[in-house]
Amino acid sequence: MIRRILTLLPAGAFFAGLAAGSPAAETEPVNFLVVLADDLGYGDLGCYGNTEVRTPHLDRFAAEGVRFTDYYAPAANCSPSRAGLMTGRTPWRIGIHNWIPMLSPMHVRESEITVATLLRNAGYATCHTGKWHLNGAFNLPGQPQPSDHGFDHWFSIQNNALPNHRNPWNFVRNGVPVGPLEGYSADLVSAEAIEWLRHGRDPAKPFFQFVCFSEPHEPVATDERFTRQYARFEDPSQRALFGNITQMDAAFGRLMAELDSLGLRDNTLVFFTSDNGPAITAKHPYGSTGPLRDKKGAVWEGGIRVPGILRWPGHTEAGAENTEPVCGVDVLPTLCAVAGIEPPKDRRLDGASWLPLLSGKPIERTTPLYWHFIRAKSDVKVAIREGDWKLVARIDQPDLKPAADITEEEIRIYQTAELTGFELFNLRDDIGETKDLSREETARYEGMKEALLKKYHEVREESPVWPAWEWPRYEGHRIVWPEYKPLIKPPK
Repeated sequence: MIRRILTLLPAGAFFAGLAAGSPAAETEPVNFLVVLADDLGYGDLGCYGNTEVRTPHLDRFAAEGVRFTDYYAPAANCSPSRAGLMTGRTPWRIGIHNWIPMLSPMHVRESEITVATLLRNAGYATCHTGKWHLNGAFNLPGQPQPSDHGFDHWFSIQNNALPNHRNPWNFVRNGVPVGPLEGYSADLVSAEAIEWLRHGRDPAKPFFQFVCFSEPHEPVATDERFTRQYARFEDPSQRALFGNITQMDAAFGRLMAELDSLGLRDNTLVFFTSDNGPAITAKHPYGSTGPLRDKKGAVWEGGIRVPGILRWPGHTEAGAENTEPVCGVDVLPTLCAVAGIEPPKDRRLDGASWLPLLSGKPIERTTPLYWHFIRAKSDVKVAIREGDWKLVARIDQPDLKPAADITEEEIRIYQTAELTGFELFNLRDDIGETKDLSREETARYEGMKEALLKKYHEVREESPVWPAWEWPRYEGHRIVWPEYKPLIKPPK
């Protein structure tokens, strides 16, 4: 269902060419800018109903484009979510089961094809700035780096800005550690992206930028000029978190202003979103999921439904609202369709192009939207969504405590657990997931249960088996990674 339907403006031949899978030769190639916040909740922005946090730039951006009411991150925490967005594949299919700490064996393998690689191969200039979080051996030999996954230029950190958002010391530019920097992470990430737009890219090429802010992920550090805006709140952690979101919003605003300054607005598709729901921790309990159930780390809506805003002048109606369920795994097929290039045909993709929405039609999905997280903080670990309906399931194994990385116990459970404890919800009528309708909607329940079981086993069968954990060792100045040892024999 689409409210204020996205309009198909006079570019019929352009879209007809895309539908046929041919490049959009008659128009100038489209630039792409994907901006990702970290731990930003569904209810954290003014344009999503927050009346306390000031986000003027993102609110203006939403008024200029389309705001998705039912946009989903590919996962309930950071590394899997980023992996799904970059590859168009549900992260558990490619072996990203959890967030990746430094020196973990878990990584997006070189055999995976990212949207950056596809676009670079098609002649795009490419740039990543900010949080990477797709390998454990960040800037070390033995695992692919951002350059191996399609980025010409990268100014990146493995996970968090350290020691926090203020004056980080752990950024790496194209393989060379930058050293201590002065300023706040969002400003530094935005400044690097702007510098690349001005002087670093080949202006003869279209571009793809992936800008990944650390804000508002903990550990939080916020410039006083933003915390002052929340002086009315007694708790300093509330002032810090709200100010941190505003700090990120200001950095986003500078990036959008630069597109205007360079005359790039009209030919750049910009998409803003978050990697998962808000953390809502004891130290910073003020993130918001709005009306949604639970938070980051949960397969309930609060862990996976997040802001999603798309602006593509001339193709999206200003101020539109779209209620079609969409997901980060759709980004790769959507950008491929807009660029007129073929997505990978030799592997299963879990996403679908959003282009049909531009003519008021539903997305053409061949597989339901899917989430799976063995270490989920919620009791439910697996879910699918089809239309207005969401089916969730538990597993027949004991809960694992929330933790990082991948362990032998977790892989064993992942490969042997079966689903149980199914519940069915109509999210259009019951956004808070309060009423299980499995007994009232028996035919729908049985059909979605069959689809969920099929998807669950298919994804589990494809997921790689990581080596047992061992620390790498140094031989002289060379890092030697442990020999590959499967944790358990993969199922036949």
